[in-house]
Amino acid sequence: MTNPIPESDRTEIEAAAFRRLVEHLRQNTDVQNIDMMNLAGFCRNCLSKWYRAEAQERGFELSDPDAREEIYGMPYEQWKEKYQIGPKQDHK
Repeated sequence: MTNPIPESDRTEIEAAAFRRLVEHLRQNTDVQNIDMMNLAGFCRNCLSKWYRAEAQERGFELSDPDAREEIYGMPYEQWKEKYQIGPKQDHK
């Protein structure tokens, strides 16, 4: 890289990219989790689990429903009722 990014700025850039990803997923509710899992190997639920794990590693207690709400922008059950299409399918 010709213009290396200082670590403090890198963290801010990565956090901003994460927020954009989450917002993109919130706006594209037509993309089903199972489709994401099949194509990309992760879904919104995976992202919420990673979020929760990182929070816990830093000493913050976060329940699974709270972590999912951070990613979905609403309670998970509400999101499923509004946007999930077809039968529930488990991750492979």
